[in-house]
Amino acid sequence: MSLVRLNIKGISYSQTQNGAYALILSEVDGDRKLPIVIGAFEAQSIAIALEKEIRPPRPLTHDLFKNFADRFDIVIKQVIIHKLVDGVFYSSIICERDKIEEIIDARTSDAISLALRFQAPIFTYKNILDKAGIFLKGNTDPEEFTDDDEVLMDEIILEEEELLTGDNDFQKMPLKELNIQLEQAVNNEDYELAAKIRDEISKRN
Repeated sequence: MSLVRLNIKGISYSQTQNGAYALILSEVDGDRKLPIVIGAFEAQSIAIALEKEIRPPRPLTHDLFKNFADRFDIVIKQVIIHKLVDGVFYSSIICERDKIEEIIDARTSDAISLALRFQAPIFTYKNILDKAGIFLKGNTDPEEFTDDDEVLMDEIILEEEELLTGDNDFQKMPLKELNIQLEQAVNNEDYELAAKIRDEISKRN
């Protein structure tokens, strides 16, 4: 499978989904965009890495990892978004130390945050881009999105949330189904959703 290099176009905030952001990646040699729904903390970490002039007074988690890696001569060579399952992107970080490469599994938002800090290239496989890539109708700069683009990004966020959560009306779900949804949310590392499901389960106990 051939790899496609991606650039970061920016981050779009959902106007209708509170706390939801879409990280927009763009193929280097094409017009398709790959939107990935991320949380507020991840969006903040990526935004800080994109804005070179912004330096937090104390290192954030990804900055701490960068400092730790620098101290022990660990270099991130590249990030590969290698799998898409039920709306969840899976990524690998390719690291090198003493000329020995290691592959580390990571959440895509974390992998991209680190790739920015190490100035490492980001790739995905062509079949993933074929499946999830889109053509934005208007501007590709999130700060200059038209109303149509904002609606499109909100639809993408809603679609991905529906893929991850299924029926969001937890009050109508039987307890057994809630427990299944809770386990899936934890496995997908969607802890915000897991907390909502847990709260609904707690109400019934």
